[in-house]
Amino acid sequence: MLDNVSLDHLRMFIAAADEGSFSAGGRRLRRAQSVISQTLANLEAQLGVKLFDRSSRSPVLTSQGLALLAEARAVVSRMDDFKARAKGMSDGLEPELSVVVDVMFPLDQLTSAVAAFQAEFPATPLTLHVEALGAVLQPVMERRCAFGVMGSLPTAPTYLTLERLLSVGMAFVASPSHPLASLKGPIPARVLAQHRQLVLTDRSVLSQGKDFGVFSPNTWRLADLGAKHAFLRAGLGWGGMPLGVVETDLEDGSLVKIRIEDIPDTRMVMPMSAVFRTDRPPGPAGRWLIERLKASIAPHARRARTRRRP
Repeated sequence: MLDNVSLDHLRMFIAAADEGSFSAGGRRLRRAQSVISQTLANLEAQLGVKLFDRSSRSPVLTSQGLALLAEARAVVSRMDDFKARAKGMSDGLEPELSVVVDVMFPLDQLTSAVAAFQAEFPATPLTLHVEALGAVLQPVMERRCAFGVMGSLPTAPTYLTLERLLSVGMAFVASPSHPLASLKGPIPARVLAQHRQLVLTDRSVLSQGKDFGVFSPNTWRLADLGAKHAFLRAGLGWGGMPLGVVETDLEDGSLVKIRIEDIPDTRMVMPMSAVFRTDRPPGPAGRWLIERLKASIAPHARRARTRRRP
């Protein structure tokens, strides 16, 4: 008997429970009250469970009905998701989207774009990886991710297409207790070489044997930007960080900027780009997310300019 329970039965059950009467539930579904009443009676017979107490003027959910209502909602919701995904696929929408983002990309802009994506494509699962250097490009090159957002690795193979997104401000910083923090003026490379530099590394082989912005032979290499941040604050070394990450530290004195000889502040920027295989461009959901990332940049840039005004 339970095999005869249909989605139509469950939708009528939910409508009657939500509206508080069979007649109101019928109006919501554009069905006659008699149809709702008879269908729910048949549903109760098939389930062997009393869903509504009909002893008063308006039907009231029984304790069993209340428990099964949550299950009915879950079943109907899953079916709606199933139909939405099937329709999306028939329209060319990706069944799922995998993206890899450079750890240097501003987190607030990424969060805003992903929240908007969730609202626009609620039935499309999103897998998001946060990596650095070559570990951003490798899953794109191997077709494991539809696109990446790269920055910390400055070069990419020619068969990848790059679309510029923004530039991230960078700064070399150290704890105020670090010996470099007490030096005045730009610091020569020979002095930097005497102190441990904390360097971001990655889990790919693409940057193997390559160093970017490394001035000291004495390095500790970390794959996690959060760990690097904590180590810098603890005075375990000096290194480069995105300004957005260390902004509060610079304001409260937990970290201080150190200036490096021959590197003016105007050069302390990291270009960030969306990158994907030219022979496999993102589908509708991926393209939408790239455009959303671009759209989130303009208001962020305006806020940054406003903060800089005296």
